Amino acid sequence: MDFPVVFRLLGRDVSAHAVLEAAGYTLAGIVFHVLRRRRGDSLDTTHRWLVVAGAAAGAVFGSRITGALERLGEGSTDLRTILGAKSIVGGILGGWIGVEAAKRMADLRARTGDLFAAPLLVGIAVGRVGCFLEGLRDRTTGLPTSLPWGVDFGDGPRHPAQLYETAFCLALLPFALRRAAPGREGSVFRAVVAAYLAWRLAVDFLKPRGPVFGLSAIQWTCVLGLAWIAWERRQDRMRASPR
Repeated sequence: MDFPVVFRLLGRDVSAHAVLEAAGYTLAGIVFHVLRRRRGDSLDTTHRWLVVAGAAAGAVFGSRITGALERLGEGSTDLRTILGAKSIVGGILGGWIGVEAAKRMADLRARTGDLFAAPLLVGIAVGRVGCFLEGLRDRTTGLPTSLPWGVDFGDGPRHPAQLYETAFCLALLPFALRRAAPGREGSVFRAVVAAYLAWRLAVDFLKPRGPVFGLSAIQWTCVLGLAWIAWERRQDRMRASPR
């Protein structure tokens, strides 16, 4: 296979990465719609769109900031490369912060995350196949390896780290489809995000070492995200404990 992979659509060459990224967003939206219709949610239409807008704005901001820091850590000096970089980890945490900010503005206290857990994993799983087909240009390949499943992206066999991530997300999907126990709304989403952040923290060691104590900007973002989730869980336990 030659990388990057290009599809011929409507007489034009379109990168497989762009096609699968769009497919990931589309499938995630379909899964969200199906789950919401089956389970319902606690938000009216206005508040639902406010939450979605907060998630989108936060995700874009978080993705760009973390992606730019990652490229700077790699030593990139090209402004277009730095400003064009994106990060799933930054997008997830930025989107979460955006949702919480939107809920605070509207004085909403309901946990709204569980419906997003499965769509999130579906979107990542599909999108990462696109990253794989983009090859070295996407900068998400792993380090060189002699393992039999190493993929030659043009410079010798490397860990297909993108496909590892797809497999991880699909393996986690059955858990993400579970309903939270009564009184524990939001726990499924938090568990899924914590698992994904822990996975990224670990699997990114199969990529070039980061500049700060051997960790990349994405890995440090994972550390901060895991610390935030641990703090939130502690706060929940304190609120639930008898006084």
